[in-house]
Amino acid sequence: MNTATMPGPTPPLHSLRPLRRRHFNRLFAAVYASAILSLFYHHILKLLHSTTLVSFFMSFLLFISDVVLAYMWSTTQAFRMNPVHRQAFPENLQKVLDRKDFPAMDIFICTADPYKEPPINVVNTALSVMAYDYPTEKLSVYVSDDGGSELTMFAFMEAAKFGKQWVPFCRRITSQTAARMLSSPQIMP
Repeated sequence: MNTATMPGPTPPLHSLRPLRRRHFNRLFAAVYASAILSLFYHHILKLLHSTTLVSFFMSFLLFISDVVLAYMWSTTQAFRMNPVHRQAFPENLQKVLDRKDFPAMDIFICTADPYKEPPINVVNTALSVMAYDYPTEKLSVYVSDDGGSELTMFAFMEAAKFGKQWVPFCRRITSQTAARMLSSPQIMP
């Protein structure tokens, strides 16, 4: 269905609901900011009234460290000022757009060390992504192996053979079921 031919309001693709604790976060930030400002005032007084070079140097270093920590704290406050709960409704996407109008989607899967990140996990990720319920002509999957491992290359060559049967099977059943089946040891060791 297309929105141009569909009468009435379109169904939502997502919802955004502010959380109740945002007022407490703002109050806490105001109290904390006033404490930081009073700490800065104390440091500046210590700097102005220092009697020796050593006390001035120590007060200055403490002041600089508190400035850095205050900056780090202030940069995290943007996330806490207005916390929200988001909910997506992917089932409404086909009610709003035709499948041919879906945007193109590029998915990048990065790996580096086959011993720290086993190739079977990377292969499972790639196969699960390829089995998305999304138009295949609009979906591109890229794998970046920064380590250049032959083991990962071999795993993906085998996965390409396996994927020729697996991805069509996943399209017949749901992707969530397929992803669970793929990660179980009975399907792929």
